[in-house]
Amino acid sequence: MIGCSGADPEASARPTVLIGVVVGLAAAICLMLLAFSAPPMNSGPHDLPLAISGPAPAVSRLQNALDEKSPRGFDVAVYARGDEVTGAIEDRDAVGGISLTPEGVEVKTASAAGVPYTTLLHDVGDGLAAEGLAVVYTDVVPLTDDDPTGAGIAALALPLAIGGTVSAVLLSTLSRRRRALRVAGSVAFSALAGLATTAMLQYWLGAVDGTYWGTAAGVGLGIAAISLTILGLESLLGYAGIAIGALTMVFVANPLSALATGPAWLPQPWGDIGQLLPIGAAGTVIRSAAFFDGAGSQRALLVLGGWILLGLVLLVVSLRRPTTTLRAHVGGEPG
Repeated sequence: MIGCSGADPEASARPTVLIGVVVGLAAAICLMLLAFSAPPMNSGPHDLPLAISGPAPAVSRLQNALDEKSPRGFDVAVYARGDEVTGAIEDRDAVGGISLTPEGVEVKTASAAGVPYTTLLHDVGDGLAAEGLAVVYTDVVPLTDDDPTGAGIAALALPLAIGGTVSAVLLSTLSRRRRALRVAGSVAFSALAGLATTAMLQYWLGAVDGTYWGTAAGVGLGIAAISLTILGLESLLGYAGIAIGALTMVFVANPLSALATGPAWLPQPWGDIGQLLPIGAAGTVIRSAAFFDGAGSQRALLVLGGWILLGLVLLVVSLRRPTTTLRAHVGGEPG
């Protein structure tokens, strides 16, 4: 009678917990698939910045032809001379350009800005050639001979996300109370990872050939932005802060980073949103430093600085407010 006097509440709750875990994991897999498949499936030419030069009547005809072939595909800026078109590409104001001259057409690309833009502009050039025009192609800012598809830079997304996340988890575990030591460790790791990763990309794989220190700074700042943000969230929320930061960086910032294609290829506003997150901003800085002498990286540097500042502010706030109760309710303290 005594053994049957009441049911074990923990045992009765186990099936419910198991069902919740199974359903939650299935939902997480579906969200993961959506996050990584939806952006590329809906990518394409949407208001791509394109520079054009030439006589006004010829430029007008070309604009009409582009609108017919790809409505709202291009955001055209007209320049007076061909060298201005080249300058716009080098300054990252345009993903490519077309110069119309009495001798024919020069299609100017920058494969370093993203291979899809080069492919698209070659298709445009082939269409003009089919109309009997003499077309030549010039890659103004090319990728390296060792990595003509840009695979090296495209592969950086996960190392940035995982490097920043894992470093934050390890530092918060190894140094539970000393926040200054966490910050120092994060900065040191980010700097070393930036230097080592860039050395591999540039001197071993040959994927980039720009300024080594500028590219290394882009990698290091990207990792630091992720690491310090997660450290700040963990200081306030415990394990829940790590989970929020990691999920944001891996399942949101990563697929929206457009490291393989450049942000203009993603559907809007997702391309712009990706540039406001650490991985997308780091990718812009890295690509600019590696191929464009730093052009077009100012806004991305501000974004990375903002995330780093956010992480530091969260760490300071966690020192100035009683977080023991909050951490206990939200997820406890790592360690």
